[in-house]
Amino acid sequence: MTSFPACHDNRSNRLSPGVIFWFRNDLRLHDQVALAHAIDIAHRLGGWLLPVYIHDNRLDAMTPWGFKRIGAKQTAWVRMALDDLFNQLTRLGSTLIQVSGNSAHVLANLVHVLGGPLIVCEEIAAPEEQDQVEEIRRNGVSVETVWQSTLIAPESLPFKPEDLPDTFTKFRQLLEQYAVRATPPLEDVKVLPPLPGHSDLALCRGALHDLAASIDSNHPEIDPRSSFPWNQFRFHGGEKAALAHLDQYCGRGLPHSYKSTRNELIGIDYSSKWSPWLATGALSARRAWAAIAKFEEMHGANESTYWLFFELLWRDHFRWLHLKYGKLLYAARGLKNISLPKHDHAAFKKWCDGETGNSFIDAGMNELALTGYLSNRMRQNVASFLIHDLRCDWRAGAAWFEANLIDYDVYSNQGNWLYLSGRGTDPRPTRRFNPQLQAKNYDPEGIYRKMWLET
Repeated sequence: MTSFPACHDNRSNRLSPGVIFWFRNDLRLHDQVALAHAIDIAHRLGGWLLPVYIHDNRLDAMTPWGFKRIGAKQTAWVRMALDDLFNQLTRLGSTLIQVSGNSAHVLANLVHVLGGPLIVCEEIAAPEEQDQVEEIRRNGVSVETVWQSTLIAPESLPFKPEDLPDTFTKFRQLLEQYAVRATPPLEDVKVLPPLPGHSDLALCRGALHDLAASIDSNHPEIDPRSSFPWNQFRFHGGEKAALAHLDQYCGRGLPHSYKSTRNELIGIDYSSKWSPWLATGALSARRAWAAIAKFEEMHGANESTYWLFFELLWRDHFRWLHLKYGKLLYAARGLKNISLPKHDHAAFKKWCDGETGNSFIDAGMNELALTGYLSNRMRQNVASFLIHDLRCDWRAGAAWFEANLIDYDVYSNQGNWLYLSGRGTDPRPTRRFNPQLQAKNYDPEGIYRKMWLET
């Protein structure tokens, strides 16, 4: 977290009594370390707090692979989380200003209009998100970033983040050796500082009038066969639905069967189904684990509850790897001094369209296209097939997942594609999945293939 500098009003040379809180991938009011920090600063200044979310127009760009960077399903999923957040903020007497444009330019404009307030936001260690913050600072704007997305807080690690062990196994073993525990979540935010005065707020809205985000109320059609049917109310993208899902997951005793079901391909009860809410920050990893820890106290721990912790640690490891290696994780060669990946454009298109000729892979790609969701087992299979069987560039696959998954997470997506391509920190040179063997093991009667090939 950067140090807190004094912010001065450019018009009257007085200390600005306000804070802009920039929501990023943390669309919630529970366990909000960054927001709690912003509230504390606003209180110390005796001033206001303005919540802002920016629909960054860089996400509308075309990828080098010939498709739009973010698809309609992910856009709709994020908007659901924003709708819920707006309603919650409104009930607390606040609001959520939503703007479209370049994040750095929009925030610099807001700061100018509002007299030089501080910006507070969560820290995201991915290169593009880091560049956004640096561009804002180059514009002379003060920004404080707060790390909050990992299960384990930085100060609880038994090493400096930059000394992170490269392999997950070593990372996990060190945490177990030093008995490191998950960081407890913060309580829900129940009171917020006031908004800026009416005149300032009017100036703000006037300055951003042309950039006001147009809210598309149309939701893309979601195939009813989806294992994450987010067209149903209980799978809404907002924080309230996320917490309700967590409650029912524990209430029905499902943590005790996680390990035995996590590799299934069909149904809403295999795996935890937390990832779509974790991706937008509508659910925090710390809150999720706190619920499991409470479940263990009441019903006992077993191998399945341990594996839930294990998976959340994988998520942490990918985050710390970004903090350690940054842009190197996005290079064509990844972290390995091996040949550049080749790419077959025609084969890649067939993979995207579910027309590879391999029924298991094509079924998975159809499910992804029709629902915006795919089981972890199928993600590994389709990714491996693209890299090792079709000999395509892993970065193209990573971009396709970014465009189509509602639970796209920049850290985990990049980390997993590097892992499967043999270009990350995994000591094994390759992670190829045999699709015939995988189909035999996980879809022995062909039910999954039949379901998703009949489109």
